[in-house]
Amino acid sequence: MQIGLERLVEPRLNALIDDSNQFNQTRKASRQVAKQPDLNTSAGLQTARDARKPTTGLTDREVEVCIVEMDGRKVPIRIIRPKSNNPQAIFLNIPGGGFYLDESERSDTQNAWLADNLGAIILSASYSLAPENPYPAAPDDCAAVAHWLIENAESLFGTSRLIIGGTSAGATLAMATLLRLRDEGLASQFIGTVLQFGAYDLSGQTPGGRLYSDEHFITMYTGTTPDKTAPGISPLFGNLKNLPPTLLLVGTADILMEDSFAIAARLSAAGNDVDLRIYPEAKHGFTASPTKMAAAANEDIVKWVKER
Repeated sequence: MQIGLERLVEPRLNALIDDSNQFNQTRKASRQVAKQPDLNTSAGLQTARDARKPTTGLTDREVEVCIVEMDGRKVPIRIIRPKSNNPQAIFLNIPGGGFYLDESERSDTQNAWLADNLGAIILSASYSLAPENPYPAAPDDCAAVAHWLIENAESLFGTSRLIIGGTSAGATLAMATLLRLRDEGLASQFIGTVLQFGAYDLSGQTPGGRLYSDEHFITMYTGTTPDKTAPGISPLFGNLKNLPPTLLLVGTADILMEDSFAIAARLSAAGNDVDLRIYPEAKHGFTASPTKMAAAANEDIVKWVKER
């Protein structure tokens, strides 16, 4: 296992801290002014979802939107192709959003950048949202898309080189999907996993999980499930053997940093190839921000994937 390559935090990133801190202070000030909606009401939940809808879309290419029908599920997906139109891989990039926000369209800009720099097709799944559709609806949807991709990638896209990953809740779902695929003997179909600041213990039973155990999204997502240590909910408690190489990215100012440490250690102990990257003063979701630290992290993702 590698942690931050040779060091916990690479020295090259120290020069980017001031830029990150400035962005974090500006974002904090804007959030203090904005009134937060009440997620316990349907109106508040819709307000939160509406606030996350992008105001503009991609102007340099068309986003293909279709419905995947697999395993008895119907899942909307968004497909972004590289400008080179010669894809070398397909990246199933599962969006975040606390399991209750649909971030797939909001991720178009970042996914287009990844498509061009990786020379890959980026596929984003709009999985079922909590609390209307609690666990296991979202992981069922993600598994269905993964199954569909394994079955159809070569014939539809001209390549069978598959990568899976996600951000925040999407990283949690990506790990849950991989565990299911591994149990089915299919995890080896993916050449790598890219997990950005995921939550891997929703049970609150580990030191990292306790840090965010009172977050409302956990109750919305898990519903009445009695055992929140189930690997489909909290991948940290699963059997982590025989999984693809994994890149983990998280910032030191992220409440989920300890979760990334914990799952990196367990993945490594299970005999997997793991690379953990830590970014100083980077907050949750930082890779989508307009900062130099985000640019460095995204370049790290590109370099790592291209080495697979």
